[in-house]
Amino acid sequence: MKTLRSVCMVVLLAMSLSAWSADGLIAVKSPFSPKETMDRLETLLQRKGLTIFARVDHAAGAKKVGKTLRPTELLIFGNPQGGTPFMECAQTVGIDLPLKALVWEDATGQVWLGYNDPAFLAARHGVPECSVVAKLQKALAGFAQETVAD
Repeated sequence: MKTLRSVCMVVLLAMSLSAWSADGLIAVKSPFSPKETMDRLETLLQRKGLTIFARVDHAAGAKKVGKTLRPTELLIFGNPQGGTPFMECAQTVGIDLPLKALVWEDATGQVWLGYNDPAFLAARHGVPECSVVAKLQKALAGFAQETVAD
């Protein structure tokens, strides 16, 4: 019985840890509207010299097919200076690059700015020790904080 209890505890712990780590999304609250949040982020990234590849309005896409979606926009951006060293650690990281940021409004009206944690991406591709990860984490956190700062 004691062994069964121990096994159950380990399984439950593993399940909870994998559910937590499987997400990999970092989200910060924004005091601004979805459009203003995304505009602020896009302007900041351009000012920092990053390339904006696309801005996708998911709500507009939903509307085209007769559906309703709360404001949800995706920004695809990057810079070879950060992306190339990441792909040198594992070329498969290229499936997750360029970087992306999502701005959305939840059911309560709260606006969020989210992005993939580079550490999660590194783990996904089997290179958790990749040296560029910490730099990317710091840069993305800084971009997010600056975007939502009053």
